[in-house]
Amino acid sequence: MTQNAEPLEGIPLIAPSSIDHPLFDSVVDGCRTVYDPEIPVNIYDLGLIYTIDISAENDVIIIMTLTAPGCPVAGDMPGWVVDAVSPIEGVKTVDVQLTWDPPWGMEMMSDEARLELGFM
Repeated sequence: MTQNAEPLEGIPLIAPSSIDHPLFDSVVDGCRTVYDPEIPVNIYDLGLIYTIDISAENDVIIIMTLTAPGCPVAGDMPGWVVDAVSPIEGVKTVDVQLTWDPPWGMEMMSDEARLELGFM
């Protein structure tokens, strides 16, 4: 799902990511500069980014979630993602959308995140 645009077992894919777009890796790198302030892991490896859709015109739509609906940075984190991705050369616009379906779970974390948090 988040790590390689493939659905995790039992978790539906929100929408396919634009993994073949030339800006995809740069957008992922931008997302990796944003950290959940309560968990010392970036939001991409944490599994909070569900979809990165990049149009032919280089407009970026990011569908993401948070670890919990009551997350204290719910109003701020989408803006942090916009601020991290907007300066990437070639990106025209950035739209970040929050979703709560499917809800985030620890199984969405990358192996790197699990290792960093001591879950492996």
